[in-house]
Amino acid sequence: MNKIRQIILHTAVWAAILLFFVFVGSDHGNVTMKTVVIYVYFGLINIGIFYVNYLFLLPRYLTNQKYWAFVVSVLFLIIASAFIKYGLAEYFKEYVLIRENEHLSFYKYFLAAIFTSTFVIVLSSGLKFGSDWFVNEKVKKSLEKEKLTAELAFLKSQINPHFLLNSLNNIYSLAYQQSAKTPEAVLKLSEILRYMLYESNDEKVDLAKEVRYLENFIELQRIRLKDKAFVNFEVICGDSHQMIVPMMLIPFVENAFKHGIANDEAHPINIRLEIKDGKLIFQVKNRKNKQNKDITGGIGLHNIQRRLDLLYKGKYMLDIRDDDEVYYCKLYLDL
Repeated sequence: MNKIRQIILHTAVWAAILLFFVFVGSDHGNVTMKTVVIYVYFGLINIGIFYVNYLFLLPRYLTNQKYWAFVVSVLFLIIASAFIKYGLAEYFKEYVLIRENEHLSFYKYFLAAIFTSTFVIVLSSGLKFGSDWFVNEKVKKSLEKEKLTAELAFLKSQINPHFLLNSLNNIYSLAYQQSAKTPEAVLKLSEILRYMLYESNDEKVDLAKEVRYLENFIELQRIRLKDKAFVNFEVICGDSHQMIVPMMLIPFVENAFKHGIANDEAHPINIRLEIKDGKLIFQVKNRKNKQNKDITGGIGLHNIQRRLDLLYKGKYMLDIRDDDEVYYCKLYLDL
């Protein structure tokens, strides 16, 4: 809230409070000079106490942990305001006293003034603490959001170079062998990079684009393996307008090619994507390559687990079964 709006709001609230007490304190709704003097003059003093504490004492002393200075300042403010109130009451006693010839008791009025001033101090302190808490919570949430965004960007930055490095190695191998598939592989990689660099920057993308991205990746692997990659990719998607966080599924597929056996026609890599009742069910199953001792592939799955925790917390279930022969994972995701 900007300062002008805050000033207008505070002014309106205090005006409403003063008018309320003026009319409540009037004789059956008949507003007299007596009620105006009592509630407006003394109300302005209480408003002054409120803001001296709210804008000066609390920020200067209590926030900086100068507790004794705060206590002494508050006591001085309460006592000084009580004397001021009594002095004004004595000056305007013809309006303050209810009955004629009534004596204005210093002791009773002074105690009443101390009580009201203390109440105003407590009220302003409570509002200040509440306001500061609200602001701190807002800043805290903003920092948490920035931290989350930075962490997601870091995780995503790890995925991109990892995939790009593998793809460039594959194309280098094709070029080294002078394969006629090299231009097609470069084209597939360019489509993949276009998706990664431009379209995947959105928080969510159309599921059809993510599926196309997976298809391009699989085709790139088939080219690398000289069409000896046996992959069954089944997509059952009745609703083509579902949205998903980009690059959420690729680590599972990449892991299957990197650590699995793709050239066994009898045991192909099986990938299945199904949309059912607003839920995505994604399955990958592959036979394991026991000769592959590379342990770096765990980075991708670790990152995807973390991204799922951050972006789909409470909205996903990941089932992974890893034995000596077969690696199987199944992801349930509420879209």
